[in-house]
Amino acid sequence: MSTTRHAEWDALRRAHLRSADERPASSARGVHHIALLSRDVEATIAFYQGLLEFPLTELFENRDYEGSTHFFFDIGHGNSLAFFDFPGLDLGPYAEVLGGLHHIAISVAPDRWEHLRTKLVSAGVEVANISGSSLYFTGPDGERLELISDPLGEMYGDTIG
Repeated sequence: MSTTRHAEWDALRRAHLRSADERPASSARGVHHIALLSRDVEATIAFYQGLLEFPLTELFENRDYEGSTHFFFDIGHGNSLAFFDFPGLDLGPYAEVLGGLHHIAISVAPDRWEHLRTKLVSAGVEVANISGSSLYFTGPDGERLELISDPLGEMYGDTIG
């Protein structure tokens, strides 16, 4: 079943979208970190640092859950991807829910995009190449990821920031 929503989107743009010279500056400075859950700390480090080449920058006990590991990877420009493990909790598999995570899109330079695509394929990770600039795949716990070769603030040639 296909539904055309162009009129709805046009109305939303007219009501809420302002040109760059009319919109106020954001109150935010950027993404400090995005926190995900990890079943296996070692496997998560191997995937994100070893395969994707995001350096591990810190690892310590989670202040909110004794015995839980909180660890961080550098994803550029002062932004981090963080993980928690929650030993003893029976966490189910990844699920897409309202208010939950659909995917994380991380910008990488075009030459790094191709390098990482090759590494992922060689490691047996199933990838979907969309439009020649977006590479979709899943992490070790089913989290959906995208490596996008478009510069920050752009998507498929359009300015989004």
